[in-house]
Amino acid sequence: MTLMENPSHPGEVLAELYLDPLGMSAITLARRLNVPRTRIERLVKGETALTVDTAMRLSKFFGNTAEFWVNLQRAHDLARARKTADLSDITPLEAA
Repeated sequence: MTLMENPSHPGEVLAELYLDPLGMSAITLARRLNVPRTRIERLVKGETALTVDTAMRLSKFFGNTAEFWVNLQRAHDLARARKTADLSDITPLEAA
Protein backbone atom coordinates (compact mmCIF):
# COMPACT_ATOMS: atom_id res chain seq x y z
CA MET A 1 0.00 0.00 0.00
CA THR A 2 1.39 3.40 -0.93
CA LEU A 3 0.79 6.53 1.09
CA MET A 4 -0.85 9.41 -0.65
CA GLU A 5 1.78 12.11 -0.85
CA ASN A 6 -0.50 14.99 -1.72
CA PRO A 7 -4.14 14.23 -0.88
CA SER A 8 -6.70 16.87 -1.69
CA HIS A 9 -8.04 19.17 1.00
CA PRO A 10 -11.66 18.26 1.83
CA GLY A 11 -12.76 21.68 0.63
CA GLU A 12 -11.28 20.99 -2.80
CA VAL A 13 -13.17 17.68 -2.96
CA LEU A 14 -16.34 19.43 -1.84
CA ALA A 15 -16.01 22.05 -4.56
CA GLU A 16 -14.92 19.81 -7.43
CA LEU A 17 -17.08 16.74 -6.83
CA TYR A 18 -20.19 18.29 -5.31
CA LEU A 19 -20.64 22.05 -5.58
CA ASP A 20 -19.37 22.62 -9.12
CA PRO A 21 -21.34 19.77 -10.72
CA LEU A 22 -24.48 20.90 -8.90
CA GLY A 23 -23.92 24.55 -9.78
CA MET A 24 -24.24 25.30 -6.05
CA SER A 25 -22.41 28.11 -4.30
CA ALA A 26 -20.72 27.84 -0.92
CA ILE A 27 -23.26 30.34 0.43
CA THR A 28 -26.20 28.21 -0.73
CA LEU A 29 -24.66 25.10 0.81
CA ALA A 30 -24.03 26.93 4.08
CA ARG A 31 -27.69 27.94 4.21
CA ARG A 32 -28.79 24.36 3.54
CA LEU A 33 -26.47 23.08 6.30
CA ASN A 34 -27.47 25.81 8.75
CA VAL A 35 -23.89 27.00 9.28
CA PRO A 36 -22.23 30.39 8.83
CA ARG A 37 -21.39 31.07 5.19
CA THR A 38 -17.77 31.75 6.14
CA ARG A 39 -17.39 28.16 7.38
CA ILE A 40 -18.05 26.73 3.93
CA GLU A 41 -16.32 29.54 2.04
CA ARG A 42 -13.12 29.08 4.08
CA LEU A 43 -13.34 25.30 3.77
CA VAL A 44 -13.67 25.45 -0.02
CA LYS A 45 -10.68 27.82 -0.20
CA GLY A 46 -8.62 25.43 1.94
CA GLU A 47 -8.21 28.08 4.64
CA THR A 48 -9.68 25.95 7.42
CA ALA A 49 -9.90 22.31 8.37
CA LEU A 50 -13.10 20.33 8.18
CA THR A 51 -14.73 19.87 11.58
CA VAL A 52 -16.60 16.77 12.70
CA ASP A 53 -19.77 18.87 12.90
CA THR A 54 -19.38 19.93 9.28
CA ALA A 55 -18.60 16.34 8.27
CA MET A 56 -21.85 15.16 9.83
CA ARG A 57 -23.82 17.93 8.12
CA LEU A 58 -22.24 17.21 4.73
CA SER A 59 -22.91 13.49 5.08
CA LYS A 60 -26.56 14.09 5.92
CA PHE A 61 -26.99 16.51 3.02
CA PHE A 62 -25.12 14.54 0.34
CA GLY A 63 -26.10 11.06 1.54
CA ASN A 64 -22.63 9.74 2.25
CA THR A 65 -20.83 9.14 5.55
CA ALA A 66 -19.20 11.47 8.03
CA GLU A 67 -16.23 9.09 7.94
CA PHE A 68 -15.74 9.88 4.25
CA TRP A 69 -15.31 13.57 5.04
CA VAL A 70 -13.27 13.07 8.21
CA ASN A 71 -10.93 10.67 6.41
CA LEU A 72 -10.29 13.26 3.70
CA GLN A 73 -9.20 15.71 6.40
CA ARG A 74 -7.13 13.06 8.21
CA ALA A 75 -5.28 12.10 5.02
CA HIS A 76 -4.61 15.75 4.21
CA ASP A 77 -3.36 16.50 7.75
CA LEU A 78 -1.09 13.44 7.86
CA ALA A 79 0.45 14.24 4.48
CA ARG A 80 1.23 17.79 5.60
CA ALA A 81 2.65 16.57 8.92
CA ARG A 82 4.88 14.01 7.20
CA LYS A 83 6.43 16.84 5.20
CA THR A 84 7.01 19.17 8.13
CA ALA A 85 7.38 17.19 11.37
CA ASP A 86 10.95 16.71 12.62
CA LEU A 87 11.05 13.34 14.33
CA SER A 88 14.82 12.91 14.08
CA ASP A 89 15.38 13.19 17.84
CA ILE A 90 13.03 10.29 18.65
CA THR A 91 14.57 6.88 19.18
CA PRO A 92 12.19 4.00 18.45
CA LEU A 93 11.40 1.62 21.32
CA GLU A 94 13.31 -1.63 20.97
CA ALA A 95 11.80 -4.95 21.90
CA ALA A 96 13.33 -6.58 24.98
